[in-house]
Amino acid sequence: MKALTVAEMREVDRLTIERGGIPSLQLMENAGKAVFDYLRASFGDSAVSHSAVLCGKGNNGGDGFVVARLLQEAGFKPKVYLLAEPETIRSDPAENLLRLKKSGAEIRIITDITHWESARQEAAKSCMIIDALLGTSLKGKVEGLYAAVIRDINKISRDATAIHPRAILAVDTPSGLPSDGESSQGPVLQAHATVTFTAPKLGQLISNDAPSCGRIHVRQIGSPQELIEEIGKSNVRWIEPGEFQNFPLVRRPDSNKGNFGHVLLVVGSRGKSGAAVLAGRAALRAGAGLVTVASPGDILPIVASAQAEFMTEPLLSTKLGAIAASNLKARRFSSIAENKTLLAIGPGIGRQPETQRFVRSIVQNAEQPLVLDADGLNAFAGRAKELCKRKSPYLAVTPHPGEMARLCGISTKEVQADRLGIALNSAKAWKAYVILKGFHTILATPNGSAFVNTTGNPGLAKGGSGDVLTGILSGMVSQFGAQHWERALTLGVYLHGRAADDATANREEACLLAGEIAEALPCTYRDFITELRQRG
Repeated sequence: MKALTVAEMREVDRLTIERGGIPSLQLMENAGKAVFDYLRASFGDSAVSHSAVLCGKGNNGGDGFVVARLLQEAGFKPKVYLLAEPETIRSDPAENLLRLKKSGAEIRIITDITHWESARQEAAKSCMIIDALLGTSLKGKVEGLYAAVIRDINKISRDATAIHPRAILAVDTPSGLPSDGESSQGPVLQAHATVTFTAPKLGQLISNDAPSCGRIHVRQIGSPQELIEEIGKSNVRWIEPGEFQNFPLVRRPDSNKGNFGHVLLVVGSRGKSGAAVLAGRAALRAGAGLVTVASPGDILPIVASAQAEFMTEPLLSTKLGAIAASNLKARRFSSIAENKTLLAIGPGIGRQPETQRFVRSIVQNAEQPLVLDADGLNAFAGRAKELCKRKSPYLAVTPHPGEMARLCGISTKEVQADRLGIALNSAKAWKAYVILKGFHTILATPNGSAFVNTTGNPGLAKGGSGDVLTGILSGMVSQFGAQHWERALTLGVYLHGRAADDATANREEACLLAGEIAEALPCTYRDFITELRQRG
């Protein structure tokens, strides 16, 4: 799905009203209902029954009025804080404010800091704080009363001494977040989740303040999907299940292992056999027909005993137990790689100069599709231009920000300051698919497109998670074939994060183990296919 700018979103709304005959008041009702349904489904009636709804005077406030009215009509008695004089509210928001008053909801008018000071302690007692202050049309810096309220809500959400856990939900977008991707000039409300409408906004995906959205949930309120594709001009797409409609996800009844490729993983070194096991297991779980793990000979028994389905190949090793450059002699490695459909190189191989020479030679001379990760990337630190000097037409690199910084010869801070731009420029320069990991992983393509992934959680910030991603990407490309290279990589990125979400659905995220991502993948994959079938 395309990400939209504010102007594009307005045009989508206008054409929905004009072509679809849906009144703007109904669109606002649909938006509020979507938030109301999300609240009850995600947080439960106990939390929702202690809600504070913060409303501005614009359309975002109008959405908030609908949410508050539905809460009131359901018997939850929310506390509503209106940061404007009622007589200044116009059009659809005014109509929804009138409906809210008729519902009997408690509304407090906040027009200056003094009013807010007296209301702040009351709002702080709420389990749910719903932000409907500013919306996506913000221009310039948030100042005055609104800035003070945003700062105070951020403090409330981080209060470790609170009796009740608080959740902050942003309606459409967190207040203060510029929607077109530019940097904020003032405070931004830090939400735990955001329910946005029709399509994600650019700023929610790629700006430096994107983490303020928390988990993004896109809800449809009446605009047809084809209208989003027609109006959206951005090269940025949000990875969601609809991206994979008509993709050959279900295997034919007469399938055999030869239909789904043979992955060769060049992984591991002494002390890092776990990386080899994690990557290999993930490749199998992701659907590869066959997986061969090539590792230094002294760790191969560990790798082979970890998974019965692995095939293994011993590589000559250095004195320190890493892959030796002598594997290149007498066609030793080329004979191992022969007839493999994809090579994945890097997890756990270490940074010995001899190993790095081996990696560079393989990347430059292999003709199969390549996935390069971890220390495989470090072999090209400061010499990334060499990545485009290769025989293979397909290369995917999967750096985290630190590895990206080493490849580009800049600081990690510089990478994080312009993740999208650096990923796109690198993909073009290297003629490769760049998967820049981190919060909202970006998959940048050589032709200038970018896919942003919002699945996953902080539990992924643990050793081994990247090794599992390498395996999943390899397995996906292997089973779908290089002709589906881009979508297979995109699907792998999406399912890696979604499996991590599923693995922590009933457990603390900090306790997630990388291996549990691969173990969750079969159920995640099944649920994903079921969801697509239900969409039709």
